[in-house]
Amino acid sequence: MDKIFKIGLLKETKVPIDRRVPLTPRHSVEMLEKYPEFDLVAQKSDIRCFSDSEYIEAGIPVKDDVSDCDLLAGVKEVAVDTLIPEKTYLFFSHTGKKQPHNRRLLQEIVRNKITLIDYEYLTDRNDMRLVAFGRFAGIVGAYNGLLGYGIRTGRYELKRAYKCHDLKEMMGELHKVSLPPVKILITGGGRVAKGALETLAPLNLRMVKPGEFLNETFDEPVICQAEPWHYVKRKDGDEFDLQHFFYYPEEYESTFKPYVKVTDLFIPCHYWDPRSPVFLREEDYRDPGFRISVIADISCDICEPIASTIRASTIEEPFYGYNPETGGEGDPFDQKNVTVMAVDNLPGELPRDASEEFSEKLIESILPAIIDDRDGIIERATIVNKGMLTQRFGYLQDYLEGKE
Repeated sequence: MDKIFKIGLLKETKVPIDRRVPLTPRHSVEMLEKYPEFDLVAQKSDIRCFSDSEYIEAGIPVKDDVSDCDLLAGVKEVAVDTLIPEKTYLFFSHTGKKQPHNRRLLQEIVRNKITLIDYEYLTDRNDMRLVAFGRFAGIVGAYNGLLGYGIRTGRYELKRAYKCHDLKEMMGELHKVSLPPVKILITGGGRVAKGALETLAPLNLRMVKPGEFLNETFDEPVICQAEPWHYVKRKDGDEFDLQHFFYYPEEYESTFKPYVKVTDLFIPCHYWDPRSPVFLREEDYRDPGFRISVIADISCDICEPIASTIRASTIEEPFYGYNPETGGEGDPFDQKNVTVMAVDNLPGELPRDASEEFSEKLIESILPAIIDDRDGIIERATIVNKGMLTQRFGYLQDYLEGKE
């Protein structure tokens, strides 16, 4: 890199508001000390979890106009009317799964000849993600699941996570939780699932294996963590292979249905590929044996693979009800409905803690690649390059053109 590379920290413009930052004041200072090739400026913002004054006190300039920056970094989707033509952006675009609500964003990025790098696809050579908010999504999502169960049953009350000062205060609330002999199911084995288990750990609940969970009864609350091989199988009858499943999920079928008859609180933490089998169809909720009363859907894929996730909810209003008979929305705590938590920006409830962890990983793994991308980290995560879909994301062409 021959010249100073200037990074601008964007003011978040998505509604509902997200208060997270990609680089905290503390890590901004660390970045500049470690990498003299970079310069940094923060766009003025009255919504960040770290105030403008905190950046200024750390020696980071704060101003409205960031158009002179080489890279503009935010967290959530950038509002279309704020996009600066021919710039390079780094944020979670939520376009890689052809999300309908973000089609226009991608279209405008292409029209304005912008380069888009997406955090979700910043991976190492083994396709392992390098930066993510997944752990905090799991932490807060599991907490909200417990919160919802407490409200639904009237057994206990918890302070809302976003009203807690930090993670420590939120975790301190867990001593109020009082559970009957319920069965709690977590799907997935990555950062999100580990975060959910962190929240549940202070409850000292018994962990049981999927076979026990499905076939035994208990006089105490229990948790089960189900990995893909526990809820899908190959259509051809061959032995399950995780890498094969990742590459060819359409060759598998669901074996999840038995879980719906024994689970009380379901906390989905899995990553779902649209080619994969679904977990819950509308008709599954009408099965006489259906038992799930609360679904804290951390994965939050709309309609599929979990039919009751009919929309994303918000930090302020995290719950809605799913009526199995109508397939529509109802009172979240009416006993005939399933209580659904589907907040799609859960780490935003603990923005300072989540941002600290994220920015640490950004400095450690991503900034070196901006200087020298010898391992292809930036290349693999670039969805659009100067207004053109990259080869890796060419499958988005029909989506971009509105054909699907």
